[in-house]
Parts: sequence; structure tokens; C-alpha cells
Amino acid sequence: MASKPPTGHFNVLYFASAGSYTSKQVEALPAPLPLKDLFGALESRYQGFRASVLDNSLVTLNLTYVDMLEGDEDESSAVIIQDGDEVAIIPPVSSG
Repeated sequence: MASKPPTGHFNVLYFASAGSYTSKQVEALPAPLPLKDLFGALESRYQGFRASVLDNSLVTLNLTYVDMLEGDEDESSAVIIQDGDEVAIIPPVSSG
């Protein structure tokens, strides 16, 4: 379980290849942040992260899956990530 983020921040949990790419398991980012801006904020921190990991990942906000499709004005533009929230980046996992 990740520790509580500092006041005015939310936690981003990185699983599998997301954690490998960022070299982090968890990171606190400033809140509030519109959900639609999340991928852009992460791409600005980790160049190439979107194409390599994010575009094929699932995302949860407080343990609920959210739709991150571009052009989806209904969900992603209405949702604001708030202070104390938890976002998880869950890339596809393969097994052999």
C-alpha cells in the first residue's frame, strides 16, 4: 500500500512496465488535475512514456477504472483528480 500523498497532491501508482519506465512504484503529483490532462503531465515528466506505456494501459482512479480515450469529452474532461486521490497506471501483462 502506498503512503498517503502530501497535502495538495495525489498518488500515481506505476505497475509492471510503467514502473520500469519511470523507475518508480509511486509518485505524488500536484492536485487538482483534470483527468484528461494526466497523460500529458506524465509525458512531460517522462519523454516517450505515452507511446511506450500509457497508450496501452488501463487507468484507475480510487480503484475504479476510468476511460482515457482521446475525444471522450463525457468522462475524462468532467473528472478532476483531487487532493488525496490515488491513480494507478496498469499496463498490459503477458505470460508465457
